[in-house]
Amino acid sequence: MNDSSILSLLKDYFPQIAERALQEEIAKVGKIYHFKAHETIMDFGSYVRLVPMVLKGSIRVVRESEDGKEILLYFLSAGDTCSMSFTCCMMNKQSIIRTIAEEDTTLIGIPIQYMDEWMRRFQSWKNFVMLSYDQRMLELVKVIDSIAFNQMDRRLWEYLQKKAKATQSKTLHATHQEIANDLNASREAISRLLKQLEKMGNIQLGRNQIHLLS
Repeated sequence: MNDSSILSLLKDYFPQIAERALQEEIAKVGKIYHFKAHETIMDFGSYVRLVPMVLKGSIRVVRESEDGKEILLYFLSAGDTCSMSFTCCMMNKQSIIRTIAEEDTTLIGIPIQYMDEWMRRFQSWKNFVMLSYDQRMLELVKVIDSIAFNQMDRRLWEYLQKKAKATQSKTLHATHQEIANDLNASREAISRLLKQLEKMGNIQLGRNQIHLLS
């Protein structure tokens, strides 16, 4: 993909990055990456070499506990970036998260060596980074609140709504075990609660898929 194509995509998906000189630099050094659904983009313990700017699809961001259990932190969709990637790359730290393509996903990868320089040179890039931190922090606070204060049925319903919003579809493709992993719950508990939601008329269950009705 040539520079003019990337410039066009930036204007469509990242209108807040308004400085022409910055747009041109992103188009020059950025590279387009494609990931298939369920493909791991970045794994635990790896060093971050690129900062992602999502153009299409959605990404699931998860954290792993010491005993190997995972919990969903947030979803990224078109127009988003991952603030934890900024932290890891700018401090040369190993990743404490795993990112997985929720569906077929396309993103612009920005080499990490430009992060500090752009923070100094471009106000719109600085604003973009700080807004990303703010949005992801709010997401993490919601996760903590959900774990601390909400019953599992409410956590499950909120999870389904977030997943639908990220994928822009009311039909979700996931097994009960995958949902259980994201919520750090047992598969049996998730299956039971999904059946309750179906009886209440909120969802319709199919083979490895869930359709939201309300």
